[in-house]
Amino acid sequence: MYSTGGIADRFADLVRSAEARMSGPLPAAVRFWDGSEFGPGEAGDAADTIVLKNSRALTYAVSRPDQLGIARAWVAGDVELEGDLYRVMDAGARLYGFDFSIREKLEAVRIAARLGLIKIPPPKPPASEARPAGRLHSLRRDREVIQYHYNVSNDFYRLILGPTMVYSCAYFTSPEDSLEEAQTRKLDVICRKLDLKPGERMLDIGCGWGSPIMHAAANYGVEAVGVTLSEAQAAMARERIAEAGLDDRCEVRIQDYREVPDGPYDKIASIGMFEHVGSSQLDRYMEAVASLGRPGGLALHHGICRMHTDEESPNTFITRYVFPDGELHRVSKVTAALERSGQELRDDESLREHYACTLRHWVANLAANRDRVIAEAGVERERIWRLYMTASALAFERGDIAVHQLLAIIPEENPVGLSRPRSPLTLARPSFVADGA
Repeated sequence: MYSTGGIADRFADLVRSAEARMSGPLPAAVRFWDGSEFGPGEAGDAADTIVLKNSRALTYAVSRPDQLGIARAWVAGDVELEGDLYRVMDAGARLYGFDFSIREKLEAVRIAARLGLIKIPPPKPPASEARPAGRLHSLRRDREVIQYHYNVSNDFYRLILGPTMVYSCAYFTSPEDSLEEAQTRKLDVICRKLDLKPGERMLDIGCGWGSPIMHAAANYGVEAVGVTLSEAQAAMARERIAEAGLDDRCEVRIQDYREVPDGPYDKIASIGMFEHVGSSQLDRYMEAVASLGRPGGLALHHGICRMHTDEESPNTFITRYVFPDGELHRVSKVTAALERSGQELRDDESLREHYACTLRHWVANLAANRDRVIAEAGVERERIWRLYMTASALAFERGDIAVHQLLAIIPEENPVGLSRPRSPLTLARPSFVADGA
């Protein structure tokens, strides 16, 4: 490891000690606001450089020596990257689980104090940090956190998601598929799994900007109701429905899943919803779905699940800047709650690699429209979404998280047979994702 003097030299011995215990070299060089830097190998070897633009970057880290401190520095623009964000985050993944020793932490505090980086009070968090209030998963708080994420700007989301306005995993068959083709295919896969028939009543819990109910009504002849807690989403969904001439078959409500009064529905879709529910409400959510469906009807639960057993911290970049109060469950926990509600699980399909590919498309859209994104939502939001989507793509590719589609039958007294639900488009493991498609 090299160091070029200045502030870098103050931390060099500490970093060398830690690097000796790492499974490989540092993932990038680090340059300080005085121009000094340290990094792996010899000077000039590192392909990527993390730039600390001012002392506040380190003050954030010292005041919150966890993921949240670094996240605040990134969102505030005090930390920049010269290089490739995918490459740095992928290389940094091998450091998961690594921790500094008590001696090293005390030494870091001593150095920070000598540099005047320990301040009371600490710097305020960036303006975009979420600060939800009230009882966790109360109706009022859930409305607040949903609007925090989804009421950013409809045009902001259009620039990232593309014309389909679908904010969940697409369904790819080849690397040549456009995002629009893959998202339209995903909507059709869901409709086919639900075995939609003309005249049936369909409920979409967490309907977003209306794409699933519009696709179902236009192509399968159902009468569809979508519920969302986002006023911005609802407004745009209603506009899109009117433009498509589907007013007589689609309705969008600003309504919590706990407030839907008019079951039963023949078919229920829940796409990217149970991540917002929380462990304490998962049973209640599944019971609500079971009560809203007609006996013998179908429900499809599509959501992101974690693939490790570690409990999630409430003080992460994602929980403070992306999905406040969001929680990823093990798929076993989701299916257990589903079964306790009386629903019969009939099919489970993992779309992990498809979501990695979807996110890479979204990151590319964000990069291509960066100036317009900033004009719509501000600099902080652009930085948040860039980091969040890049990290998420890599997490899906590594297998840290996955997305599952669970198809279930609503309980009935005398179960009848069900035609094969799995789409013939299923890909067991689309290898093109691993190639960076």
